[in-house]
Amino acid sequence: MPAPMAHPVLKNGVGAFIPQCRRLVFHYCERSGSSRGMIDYLKKDLIQFAKEHPHVEVIVTPRPSKHPVIRGLYLNGKDKVVCVRNMEPTDIAGKVALLKESAGNRMKVFKKPVISTTESVRGIWSPFHTVPHKI
Repeated sequence: MPAPMAHPVLKNGVGAFIPQCRRLVFHYCERSGSSRGMIDYLKKDLIQFAKEHPHVEVIVTPRPSKHPVIRGLYLNGKDKVVCVRNMEPTDIAGKVALLKESAGNRMKVFKKPVISTTESVRGIWSPFHTVPHKI
């Protein structure tokens, strides 16, 4: 009887690409002025986006008296929320593309490198400070 074969570890992009964004939820207010750009985007561009990306579930829900937001839900269980208050439809399309292409992970914040005004206690290393090598 042959030994059972081990299954290879699957990695995204090897063999097949699996898009990480599974759902985009659009929240807007029907009366708010800050949702004007979102409403224009929903009327003109969202249907085309949904046709081009059938793997992404699109949900549109009104949220009275709140600023418009777009929530992206991902396969790893995480989500990202982007506020699109007072944005134009072209700017909203950019945010939608950002959420669609993202994997749901949080962005790492890199701080500035540490620059010291005082010298090191040990000084700067030099090969001349060590015992000379014998050849």
